[in-house]
Amino acid sequence: MPTDVIMPQMGESIFEGTITKWLKKPGDKVQRDEPLFEISTDKVDAEIPAPASGVLQEIKVAEGNTVQVNTIVGTISADGESSPAKASAPASSAPVAPPKKEAPAPSKPQAFPVETRQDVEMHDEDVRSSPLVRKIAREHNVDLSQVSGTGLGGRITKQDIMAFLEKGPAVAPAPQAGPSQPSAATSRPAPAPAPSPAAIPGDVVPMSQMRKIIAQRMIESRHTSAHVHAMFEVDLTRIVNLRNKLKNSFEQRNSARLTFMPFFVRAAIIALQQYPIVNASLEGENIRYHRHVNAGIAVALDWGLIVPVLKNADELNFLGLQRGITDLGERSRSKKLMPQDVEGSTFTITNPGQFGAVFGLPIINQPNSAIMGVGGITKQPLVITDQDGTDSIAIRSVVHLTLGYDHRLIDGAVADQFMALVKKTLENWSEDVG
Repeated sequence: MPTDVIMPQMGESIFEGTITKWLKKPGDKVQRDEPLFEISTDKVDAEIPAPASGVLQEIKVAEGNTVQVNTIVGTISADGESSPAKASAPASSAPVAPPKKEAPAPSKPQAFPVETRQDVEMHDEDVRSSPLVRKIAREHNVDLSQVSGTGLGGRITKQDIMAFLEKGPAVAPAPQAGPSQPSAATSRPAPAPAPSPAAIPGDVVPMSQMRKIIAQRMIESRHTSAHVHAMFEVDLTRIVNLRNKLKNSFEQRNSARLTFMPFFVRAAIIALQQYPIVNASLEGENIRYHRHVNAGIAVALDWGLIVPVLKNADELNFLGLQRGITDLGERSRSKKLMPQDVEGSTFTITNPGQFGAVFGLPIINQPNSAIMGVGGITKQPLVITDQDGTDSIAIRSVVHLTLGYDHRLIDGAVADQFMALVKKTLENWSEDVG
């Protein structure tokens, strides 16, 4: 018997996923646990492994489609089993006639291509859609009677309403008199998968799932927190020299590269322990002081930005910080993160300086109260005062650190004191790096 490939549930709060890429095509051999397809959810982008070894017999859900968790998206047959005549048919070719009755239990996988659970008929209009579609319609002031549905029985899918929003009402096809089944000539295909970064100038392409989520959360953060920024100039010469001296032996001894990020994370942890309000969160009219520092480390990807979380970072030594940061970065780029890896941060650090920025004014990662941006490390002339009070000019390695903070919780004086301690820790570094 063929093995069903299902859309996995990547976390308790995740109910659907978008297939962004199939890594195999029908007829290809696959090995158990080999990456089979890529998905995007509102938490992470991830590679999903094959549940069994054999041959990819059928792809039921094409790239670009969003489906509920536990939906069957493909099948794998054992080696030697014959494949059906339509093994390569994508999800959009599934029968359009609606089933006579729904599955007996929500936990039973569905074989249909798009959002097939929780379908309901609008009580005031003859329009079929899911709660997610109606939520999107409310947010964008869309009359669903103006949207043509390509789902079963004329149901409006998430792809339909997103395509409607992208094209605009003026070019959207007019609705039929009722939820009649669309013909092959009028059916709208599923949106294309997210384009590569090298899009052709002049093209209009749909936003990827990750980009939509980033856009939504950035707007929400700006509307939620009273953003204020404070910037400090830090003489990083001691740490630059220390890293240059130890990086080779550190890598040989620990099988890990020595980067600058754990220095900044460690300095932030020391300051957060001294000023716990910067590590706190606002919950209604209450302030939650977190027991530990869960450090969110922003990682730039070719297809977006993600903030994996180094849990209980305050309990790690320097080597533990370096290994944890490296692990999160590697799993972010290889799409190996799980939803729990991006949840629970209490403070965030982002590093625009890796691309040459002198400094940045980062947006707070909700529900954090603060985020620290690390600028580029450059050599600059500075006035140095020795113990006798004599001034001189020297070439020093300098970095600009910016603290973005929520003024509802954190006063300017506290933010400045916090950053002054970060600066002092970095400029007078004395901790063993392992």
